[in-house]
Amino acid sequence: MAKTGIIGAGSWGIALSLLLSKNGHEVSVWSALPEEIRELEETHTYHSLPGVQLPDTINFTADLEEVMKDKDLLVTAVPSVYVRETARKMKPWCRYGQMVVNVAKGIEESTLKTLSQILEEELPMANVAVLSGPSHAEEVSRGLPTTCVAGAHDQKTAEYIQNVFMSEVFRVYTSPDILGIELGGSLKNVIALAAGIADGLGYGDNTKAALITRGIAEITRLGVAMGGKVETFAGLSGIGDLIVTCASMHSRNRRAGILIGQGYTMEEAMKEVKMVVEGVYSAKAALKLAKKYHIPMPIIEQVNEVLFDNKPASEAVKDLMLRDKTMENTRLLWQ
Repeated sequence: MAKTGIIGAGSWGIALSLLLSKNGHEVSVWSALPEEIRELEETHTYHSLPGVQLPDTINFTADLEEVMKDKDLLVTAVPSVYVRETARKMKPWCRYGQMVVNVAKGIEESTLKTLSQILEEELPMANVAVLSGPSHAEEVSRGLPTTCVAGAHDQKTAEYIQNVFMSEVFRVYTSPDILGIELGGSLKNVIALAAGIADGLGYGDNTKAALITRGIAEITRLGVAMGGKVETFAGLSGIGDLIVTCASMHSRNRRAGILIGQGYTMEEAMKEVKMVVEGVYSAKAALKLAKKYHIPMPIIEQVNEVLFDNKPASEAVKDLMLRDKTMENTRLLWQ
């Protein structure tokens, strides 16, 4: 049995708390919102996971020291925009060698750092790892078969995380490529916005297949240039996460994109979705990274113009279709 503390009581943090509890681990969940903790304690349900009952064995607290004290494993599940602030609050109670697994997805716009890089910067004493993949909280909380990948600097840490999380309905693979895992998980949210916009415009399966395929090409080009491994982008946290986020109505990024395609502004779409739309926060960072590494990312560029420059979505699609003619893969040579 592992003593686990989950920092963040959003739908993903709650779904993982249920998974870990069913796996026989001791689980505590922290939220910065006392009213959220009161609701969880009183009802043992979570509003974004209807029909899911949480066991009495899960402890809920608004005390950060309590959720961190004497834990074998800490899971950071706060939205990307709050990761640095939360890590700073964690520092007084983070012991040397403390295992911290980040399960959030995003890139910090101001620094272009991944979330694990932020955690390592703010918590230099910690052993930071990641867990990511095609894993909607709604399905994990219902026990539907799901696969993820655990990334860590050393094999022992990755295998420990694998053992803690793995069950008959939650399969975990291991990988040394933390950077690639995080980039795939972050950048796919921006492509999912594009897929949703296409849905909102009334386009079909051909369009979505094109966005997914060309989207993973963009993500892979940038990810490899930054030091990620091409195999990672062909795996669960790359094409796997991209497919599920572009295709599922559980995806808040796709839902926001649909609304934008139907004529909503970015602000109106985020308000309607009622949850953090990570792709909006990652879009500018993705474009900055593309320019920094001189990587062509036309889908990312057009999403940014629609989100922040009021470009009509239909015009963005036309510009994507009418770009200069090119080969599908420039590494393939004619004989």
